[in-house]
Amino acid sequence: MRKLAIIGAGNICRQVVGLLAEDCPDSARDSAFSIAVLKRPGSSFQGPDDGLVVFSDIHDLLAWQPDLIVEAAGQEAVKQYARLCLESGRPFLVSSVGALADDSLYGALLDAARKGNTRMLIPSGAIGGLDYIRSAALFEGTRVTYESRKPPSAWKPELADQGIDSGQLAEELELFAGAADVAATRYPKNLNVAATLALAGTGMQDTQVRVVVDPKASGNQHVIRTNGPAGTFSVTIANRPSPDNPKTSWIVSRSIVSSIRRYFEPCWIG
Repeated sequence: MRKLAIIGAGNICRQVVGLLAEDCPDSARDSAFSIAVLKRPGSSFQGPDDGLVVFSDIHDLLAWQPDLIVEAAGQEAVKQYARLCLESGRPFLVSSVGALADDSLYGALLDAARKGNTRMLIPSGAIGGLDYIRSAALFEGTRVTYESRKPPSAWKPELADQGIDSGQLAEELELFAGAADVAATRYPKNLNVAATLALAGTGMQDTQVRVVVDPKASGNQHVIRTNGPAGTFSVTIANRPSPDNPKTSWIVSRSIVSSIRRYFEPCWIG
């Protein structure tokens, strides 16, 4: 049985654990999983059933010898735990990809993965088309842009900081325009997608991001455009927000589960 560890005991963790517990065709996974969760010290999290192992210390989790570690706890968890896990030889899946907008951290984690003879994994998350972006970026002169459109409910604290009542916003508002690294760092809970796109494509500085708060947006909308020697590519994705957190698209937990299964499957597609 595969041993899977999840750092973080929040909404994403609960969704991932629930999805992996569901019955699915044998072709969809290589084997069943034994799952452990790393919770914050003092957290009351007990897990949904007796079969879940719960730790509050990262060293105890590593001693459990997981086959794969999944971060689902935010950018600070990436900074705190990723390097240790990778150096210990444990593959580490990053869901809070915005943390990797820090070049020094990203470089340190790549070095840690090499030292541990393992890999850092980044799921597609709320977007698609990364296979094309990776290929197109090999051509010099390729340009990649990304536009995020979310309803005001996803930006309540950010709008409040500007003295704007999210419930009273009637017209769309441009919240940000600039490079992907700035976007991912400034809005760590909303723009992990910008970092994922930049890492797959033309880099943090050369990936331009526009963030729009749109009262008419139907869900969390992502518009990706690529133009270069290989041709043009555009995709618009309108994700439904997670019922537990409007900042996060509902598809994100499924993307993580897909990446987990893909990691262990004998055939890699895309």
